[in-house]
Parts: sequence; C-alpha cells; structure tokens
Amino acid sequence: MTATAAFLLFSACTQLRQPEPAPYFAETAAPPKQELRWSNGKAPKSLDPAKASAAPETDIARALYEGLTDLNPKTLDAIPAAAEKWEASEDQRIWKFHLRGDAVWSNGKKLRAQDFVRSWKRLLELGDETAHKELLANIRGLEKKGASAPDPKAPDFIPTLTPNPVNANSANTQMPAASPTNSPDAAAEGVVAESETILRVELVHPDKDFPKLVSHPIFRPVFEGEKEDPKQATVTNGPFRLSSLNADGVVLDRSETYWDRESVKLERVSFVAAATPEKALEAYRTGKIDAVSNAEFSPAALKLLEPFDDFRRTTYNALNFYEINIEKAPFSDRRVRQALAMAIEREKLTEGELQGTTRPADRFLPAGSGSDTRLSSDLSRARSLLEDIGYPDGEGFPVIRLLVNRNDTQQRIARSVAQMWKQNLGIETEIVVKETAELDAARTLGDYDVIRRGVVLPTTDETANLLSIFGPRVTVPASGPAGTPDPGIEFRRGNSNSGPSAEDAEPTESSVAAGPIVTENDALYELRAIPLYFPTSYSLVKPYVKGFDANALDAPSLKTVEIDPNWRTR
Repeated sequence: MTATAAFLLFSACTQLRQPEPAPYFAETAAPPKQELRWSNGKAPKSLDPAKASAAPETDIARALYEGLTDLNPKTLDAIPAAAEKWEASEDQRIWKFHLRGDAVWSNGKKLRAQDFVRSWKRLLELGDETAHKELLANIRGLEKKGASAPDPKAPDFIPTLTPNPVNANSANTQMPAASPTNSPDAAAEGVVAESETILRVELVHPDKDFPKLVSHPIFRPVFEGEKEDPKQATVTNGPFRLSSLNADGVVLDRSETYWDRESVKLERVSFVAAATPEKALEAYRTGKIDAVSNAEFSPAALKLLEPFDDFRRTTYNALNFYEINIEKAPFSDRRVRQALAMAIEREKLTEGELQGTTRPADRFLPAGSGSDTRLSSDLSRARSLLEDIGYPDGEGFPVIRLLVNRNDTQQRIARSVAQMWKQNLGIETEIVVKETAELDAARTLGDYDVIRRGVVLPTTDETANLLSIFGPRVTVPASGPAGTPDPGIEFRRGNSNSGPSAEDAEPTESSVAAGPIVTENDALYELRAIPLYFPTSYSLVKPYVKGFDANALDAPSLKTVEIDPNWRTR
C-alpha cells in the first residue's frame, strides 16, 4: 500500500469514527464567586421548619435553622450541631443533649434548651399542620400528637408567597408563632430543660438512633421572645439567613452570627423555583443554575442523562410494599407471609414493569439499619412452607384479595405479583382497584387480605422508620386455618437485635398482642408486610460544585458545599 493510499484510508476511518462523547450534560465555566444557584422544585409554601415535609421546604429549613444534631451528608451518621455532645441511659430511653455555649440566634440572643422545649410543644399545637407527625410517636408526652388545635389566628412564616420581594429589612417578613406558655420548660412530660444548656428527652421505646431523628427539620427550634422590631429579618440560628423572597425563589446569605461561620464556604444560596422538570433542565443546560434536584424526570430524559458524569442517581429513603392483614387466617400464620414474600421476584419487577427506575427491596429500610439480614426470593423454600402448612401447590388456599390504588403502574405491578404467586405457589389473586380514600377506609376497617402502601421515610432513625411503617401496636389472632393454635405465630420481643430463636417465641394464646416493631431484624422475621422496591432520586450537579453530596434523604448539606472557581475540564 502506498503512503498516499494509507493516508486516504486513515482519513476515511477518522471521518467515520464516532466523536468522543461529552463527559457532562451541560458544561459551563465555573462562576467567580461562592454562590450556589439551586433548583430543588417549585416555590416553597412556607419557611416554617415545623411544616417542612419535603423539598424545597426541607432544604431551606436546614439552611436557616440548626437542630441539636445534623447528619453527615455522606454517611448519614449523626454529628454535633447546636448540641456539642449527648449521652443516653443504658436502656437508650433517656437522652441528654448539651448545647454549645457559642450557639446564638441571629439577633445575638443565646440559644437555650428552653427554646427546644417550647418549639417541640408547638409541634403539638400545630396539629395536622405539623409535617411528619409520626416522628413524634416515640417521645414521651409528644406521642399524643395533635392534642390541641392550632390557633387559626396565629401568623405563619409565609402563608402565601407574595409577588413583591421580601428582604432583610422588610416589614412583611413574618416569624413563626408559638403559643404563649407560663412555663416553657414544662411543655411535655418527656422533654425537659434541666438547665439553659441541657435538654433531657425521655422516649417510649429504646432508640439507639435518636440523635439521627432530631436532625430532622421539624425538631429545629424557632425563636420567641419580646416583640421584635418589624424591620428585622426572621430570627434564625442556622448557617444562613434569609436575604430575599419572591415568587421566583428564595435567596439566603451566610449568617454572620452562626457559631461555625468560618467553615461555611458559600456566601450565598439562590433557590431558583422551577415550574416543571423540563424548565429546570433547560436552566441547567444554559448555565442559569448549578444544581437540579427534586425533579421527576421523564423516562426519556433519564435515558438521555444516564451517561453523563454530572448526572447522579441515588436510592431514595422510601418504600413501596404490600401490607398483610395478619388478623385474618391464613395470613396470621407467619409461614404463609414468608412464602408469599419469597415467591416474589423483585428484580423482574424493577427491571420489567418499572423499567429499571427503582431498586429491588430485600429489606424495609433503604438507608440501612446495621442488620445483615436480607429477604431473598426462594421459590423452593416458599413451596415447602405452604406444603408444611397444608397447602401443597396452593391447593385449598383462599383467593387473595389484593387492594391497590387507581394507578397504572401499581396495577401492572399487582398483575405481575399475582402471576408470580400463581406460577410459583399455585395461589389465585383477585386484584381490587380503589381510589385513595377508599383504600384508606378499607385499611382502617381491615377489609383486605393484602393492600398496597407506600411510605416516605424522612429520617434514618431505625425505630422511627419502623414505627412509621408498622404503627405502634397490633393485636393478632393466634389460630390457624382450622381454628387450632397456630405454631407459625412466633412474635419476637421488640427490642431484640438477634436472629430468630425458640426463646424469642411468645406463648400461643387465643390472641397474641404483638409489641411494636422497632428493629429491622424483627420486621424481616415477622413479615407483617412484604417490601417490593425502593424509589430512586436524581440530580444534576455541575462539576465545579464541590461537597454537594447525594444521599438517601436527598438532602445535601450546604455547610459542606463550595464552588471551585479554578475548575477546568480535564
């Protein structure tokens, strides 16, 4: 081959070769200043931490207010915040938090333990307005949530967004209201200010993860004192303060009074509201924002974004599952529940009906609990369990009434599960589709065999999450299909951290009052519900944004974020 021919062949191959794919979906130059422009949903409805149920409200509340603890954004372990240290009693029911001496409000006043007592009492007074009331269920005195109705005349932070900007000197900036009390440290029997710097909390059930729970925004304190100058900004105690607010978003500036101000790198955070995921995506592509989260991208958009390095996908701290009516035979037999759970092939569900947008749930808590136990698909074991009970190949087993909500995806999943139970166990299933209100009513009345549920777990506290899924208590009949004592009901003690054993079995009586499930080992042993899949969350983050850590709570910490102005594509 001549040199000319070789050159022409090389040129042709070069022209036919596919161009190297861009590493980032939207590459833009790093900004010169420490400002993060973040789209995390629509405009917030309120800045009140007690009402922060999800983003964008939770993200803003974490920036404006600081609780006793915070979470390491990478590990989700509890780390000191307003409390510099804490300790628990041997049985993990009494906790004491020691506030740091240099923690102050943005008006310069000292942060006190009484501020937490009063703010936690306020959660009760807000009643149904309190976000995630279930998180109060294990705190002595607060478990009686909603005991008093909120004052309808009490001002809120921001009842509705005003079209006019509200800045640090505006008289329109409103503070949260807390009902007056002559003795704020007597708010609840289990929450007491032993001194200005020591908060004592008593729990109903032991909880080794309690410091994780109180990092949630609803447990963050709000200020109350003598009447404030209406020209002052909302009084907060977090790493950022409110700078401005309008219908397009919220702007926060680094707080000058925050105790750990020197470690906060960002000087400003602009929360840019986006009406739709498509608009957020376009703003990111054109360089108007630096990060996108809390956006429900379409399957087509996800396929487009998947290859890029600035696209992140994370298992979300939520669970879709089937709750079993354990008050009805034969579902009162744990072996039946175990067989039904083992006969579901979760990978087929997530890769088939859900198109790979979710993760198979082989446990109840996506963020983990320290338990090594997993729920596996074991068709041979499932068939053997049914045969031992007296239902070989499903013969004689009643038709399962599976209730699901009127949702195309959930109906497809139900049909797939019904097919698996039929094929793997020989059991027939009747799928009953109901509206949400009807579904709730049927669950309340116990008018179901199996019912579809979904729950968002706003914390990584194992006890709180399991109480959210299973509730505090349940009464279970202990007779099998023939009315004889059912050997399959073996309830383990609620605080057990060990695997199942004969010693863990409760006596079989006409009915067994099962204690609350507070460990994942207990949940996986008793199987009062069948976990199906974990949703996933998505985000886009420019490569020059450092420390914006994705996690199961979808809650990056702005304390650790910074802009690298020297970043360049390598």
